[in-house]
Amino acid sequence: MKLLDGKSLADQLMDDIRERAEQLKPVLGVILVGENPASLSYVKNKKTACERAGVEYREFRYPDTMTQEELLKKIDELNADEEVNGFIVQLPLPDHIEVPQVIRAIDPKKDVDGFHAYNLGKMFLSPEFEDLPPATPLGIVKLLDHYDIPIQGQEVVVVGHSNHVGKPISTMMLNRNATVTTCHIYTKDLAEHTRCADILIVAVGKINLITTDMVKEGVVIADVGINRREDGTLCGDVDFEEVSKKASYISPVPGGVGPMTVAALILNTVRATERQKSANDG
Repeated sequence: MKLLDGKSLADQLMDDIRERAEQLKPVLGVILVGENPASLSYVKNKKTACERAGVEYREFRYPDTMTQEELLKKIDELNADEEVNGFIVQLPLPDHIEVPQVIRAIDPKKDVDGFHAYNLGKMFLSPEFEDLPPATPLGIVKLLDHYDIPIQGQEVVVVGHSNHVGKPISTMMLNRNATVTTCHIYTKDLAEHTRCADILIVAVGKINLITTDMVKEGVVIADVGINRREDGTLCGDVDFEEVSKKASYISPVPGGVGPMTVAALILNTVRATERQKSANDG
């Protein structure tokens, strides 16, 4: 078994990006509404990654009483701000704010989270149109590529069908000529599908969802889940201790897909900046 070490690869990507960033001087904006502890941790990681990659980080923090109208106004401001090349609205948002309306309001050219319908829709065409894909799926693809894990012709099983991870990673795997099965909460016999997987991608948020009897020997596993045990430690959706004995490669939690998600966000910011400067120069 070999670890899919997302932390070391993310650090390497940040160092590689730094050279491009010195020329481009990209700016990433982050809108944070409320004091969600997980969100605070995530934006801290994004700030640290920006510093390492040479990307300017601008944070806009608001109380959870912020209205949807006020948030949409701020999004309009950042859409129009030529200094800000990309920005995200950190999720989750307070219940009174409609997330689809917020995502729809972001200029697709600055949508470095890759959640806008325009950027998601382009992904269906081919890998060449994956200009700003969602950060977690992009991070998974980068991780598999780095370890020279073949995708073409492989049986890929995705557990979870969210708009942010499950659906887009299924599409990106199809774009690379894998045979893809997407499972979810209504799948009748999950183990029947997961046992067929050459590559298993799990993004549900349930501790020990995948156990050793549910995978075959030599499987490659990307564990996207982030769960907190009763003792406060983090773990994924896969029973790592047991399943790792059968896997050829497996991503740990923490230190696997998580750092790659942040790195992919920074990579998207640089891509967005390059495209904007190219359009302006043209």
